[in-house]
Amino acid sequence: MMKMLRKIITMTVPLTAAFMLFAAVASAHVTVAPAESATGAWETYTLKVPSEKDIATVQVDLRIPEGAAFKQFEPTPGWEVTVEGNKVSWKATGEGILAGQFQRFYFTAQNPAEASEIAWDAYQHYADGSKVEWSGEEGSETPHSVTAIIEAAGGSGGHSHGSSGTSGSDTMTMDEHNQIMAEQGDGESAKISPLVYIALGISLLAFLLSVVGVLRGRKE
Repeated sequence: MMKMLRKIITMTVPLTAAFMLFAAVASAHVTVAPAESATGAWETYTLKVPSEKDIATVQVDLRIPEGAAFKQFEPTPGWEVTVEGNKVSWKATGEGILAGQFQRFYFTAQNPAEASEIAWDAYQHYADGSKVEWSGEEGSETPHSVTAIIEAAGGSGGHSHGSSGTSGSDTMTMDEHNQIMAEQGDGESAKISPLVYIALGISLLAFLLSVVGVLRGRKE
């Protein structure tokens, strides 16, 4: 019995390790939230940048999609922001984003006037000079984030601050800002890549087949 258990453990450990590694890589994407907003709205977007390597991320470039207009950014301690055309860059003035960390950057952009899908291409620069281009289609290894721009209620594209039903005035209160950030955070935490579930299913199937193989071998 102990010999059989040792065989099962020996076969299971590599599968479990591979699954955990795959799940970590699959979820460590540069993302822009929210995934849905209204036409013409002034949306407060959140750029989330996780560290994927053992070295620091020192710069992030974001391309504002065609039809959208960059308006404002929220200062982030330790980062310098530059805007050149449709490119917004966050450059670290300190250590940057270290291994095992992530950083959120907040900015406001006005959405296109017509319903569509806009893609956010991002470029992550590391301290060793390497770069990861988050500009691929959904399902690729380095996908870009996509925001669905839907028709605003009543068909109006008035000057508003996002799709969360906040005030339509030209200024945003701190309570409104905090509410938007809380809603976006909940939305991000609820997103789990389908690839994670696929990997889990494959790992469980491989484990069951391994157990069946061991049991058959024992009978023979």
